[in-house]
Amino acid sequence: MRTLRIAAAVEAISLAALLLNLVTVHTKAITTLGGPVHGMCYLTVIVCTWMTPTTSTARWLAAIPGIGGLLVLRRIQPQGA
Repeated sequence: MRTLRIAAAVEAISLAALLLNLVTVHTKAITTLGGPVHGMCYLTVIVCTWMTPTTSTARWLAAIPGIGGLLVLRRIQPQGA
């Protein structure tokens, strides 16, 4: 769960940074670093979700780029936590 939380947060932040870079200055260095970071976090979220005993709905939510990991975390957390 810890890996999933970290990967989901970094995935969302890296996508936001990439989109912000795209609409503002479009610096090549940010794109060069942010693209692979976002991609690896995206794949990590998908793999961690499939390794966690969850419903199939949560597994499909993991496939949404950017916010999928956050949606999965919201879906699989216990109601009292």
